[in-house]
Amino acid sequence: MALHPDLKFPTPHELDTLSPGELAGRMNALSGTLGARLGIEFTEVSRERVVARMPVEGNRQPAGRLHGGANLALAEELASVGSWMNLDPTRQVAVGVDLNGTHVRGVTGGWVTGEGTLAYRGRTVLVWAIEVKDERGRVTSLARCTCNVIAVGA
Repeated sequence: MALHPDLKFPTPHELDTLSPGELAGRMNALSGTLGARLGIEFTEVSRERVVARMPVEGNRQPAGRLHGGANLALAEELASVGSWMNLDPTRQVAVGVDLNGTHVRGVTGGWVTGEGTLAYRGRTVLVWAIEVKDERGRVTSLARCTCNVIAVGA
């Protein structure tokens, strides 16, 4: 498995010393990724919590609301990046294997912010709970994403 060439995983020392905002900067602008196409911008990254925002513009369904698939892509992006922060990137990578979500409120403009919280960390499985909120802080989608840990090159 080839990792994105611009992805700069933090070292264990950097995970302990860089701020969540500094870590987030390393995850932004990975060209050619779905997250970049959706306009996802990370604002905080740590081992237990990941936050990113995404514009509604460009990510709408034909009915004019934020597309549910875009919401779920945001959720999986949060879970994947958060999972990577818990691994040795020279030996392991995390991939989403289960994703479910419930969209509870439509959004027609502005930005949404997703917050992923690590719910379970095992040796080969990480589970994340994700809340997506509109600019007024109202929950718009709830999701859960499970990531499997696999060996690099497997």
